[in-house]
Amino acid sequence: MDLDDIAARLGVPVEDVNRVHRLAGDSPSAPLPAKADAPAILARLAVPPDDVAEIMAGWPDPGSALWTPELRWLLDRSIALVRADLGGHGWLSPGPELPRERGPAWRHLYVYGYLALVGVVIDYHRDHGIADAVSWATLADLGRNLAVDRRMHGQGRPVMQSWLTLHTRGSVYELGRLQYQRGDSTIDLHVPEAGPITPQLVAASLEEARAFFPRHFPDERYTAFSCGSWLLDPQLLEYLPENSNIARFQRRFALDPYEEPEGLDADVEVLRFVFRTLTTPLDQLPRRTVLQRAVVDHLKADRHWHWRRGRFPLQRTADR
Repeated sequence: MDLDDIAARLGVPVEDVNRVHRLAGDSPSAPLPAKADAPAILARLAVPPDDVAEIMAGWPDPGSALWTPELRWLLDRSIALVRADLGGHGWLSPGPELPRERGPAWRHLYVYGYLALVGVVIDYHRDHGIADAVSWATLADLGRNLAVDRRMHGQGRPVMQSWLTLHTRGSVYELGRLQYQRGDSTIDLHVPEAGPITPQLVAASLEEARAFFPRHFPDERYTAFSCGSWLLDPQLLEYLPENSNIARFQRRFALDPYEEPEGLDADVEVLRFVFRTLTTPLDQLPRRTVLQRAVVDHLKADRHWHWRRGRFPLQRTADR
C-alpha cells in the first residue's frame, strides 16, 4: 500500500498520512500490552466502564476483521511518531482525526497507541527516579479525558488526542491538584477537572512541584511557573467574588500583554471547560453556579472571553 492508497482508505487528507510517515521515519513502534492484562491496566488509567467495554471489543487481535491494513499501519506509525519524541514537550498530534462512527477500532485507535506507550513512558519515568504512584496518577488522565469526551459526544476528541501525547512522552506530571508541563525555561501549569482549586490545594501542589523538577530533571533550569488559560481572564473578576478560588488563583500571576491566540477561540474553550458542550444554545445552558451565570451572561451581552497567559517566579512567594 502506498501513502495515497492509505489516505484514501482512511478517508483522510494525504497530507496527514504523509506527516505521520515523515515524523515516524524509521523509529520503532511499541507493542500493546497483552489483551489479558488490558482490563487491569485500563482500571489503573481510570478508564470508565463503557469505554473499557468498547476498547476491549475493538482490540487489535491478529486477524481481526475490524483492523484493516491501513488501520494497522496508522496504529504502528502513530506509536512510532510519539515514541520518537520521548522527552519532548511540544504540542504533538499523533495522527489524523478518524471517522469514529466506523467502529471501535477507528474510535479508539489513538487509545491503543496510548496503551502501547504506557510501558515506554513508565520506563522513562523510572530512569528519572519518578515514583510509580506519580506515573499512574499522571497517566490516569486518559480516563478523565475519555469521560469528558463521552459527555461531549466526541466534540473534544481531537484536542484530547494531542494533549495526551504529552503524558506518553514524559512531559506532563500530575502532582496533587495541578498538572505540570516541562518547557524550555518555564513549567506550564494545567488545571484538570478534579474539583475546586482551593488556595491550599494549589499551594501544596506547587510545593511538590518545586521539589519534583530539580530532583528528577536536575539538568533543566526553570525560572518560573506559567499558565495559558481562560481562567486568567481578568474579565472574570467582574462576576466572581474577590475571595473566589479562581480570583485567588489569578492573583498569583503577572499577565503577559494580551495577544489574540492564533487558532484558538477563547469563547469555545470556556464553553468546553465550563459546560462540556459546544452545541447547546446559550439559553439552554445551566445557570447553577456563579461561574456558569458569568459565562452565559458575558456571551449574551455580545462580549468575548480572552485566553490569557501569565507567570510567577518559581521560588516560593506568599500565598494569596
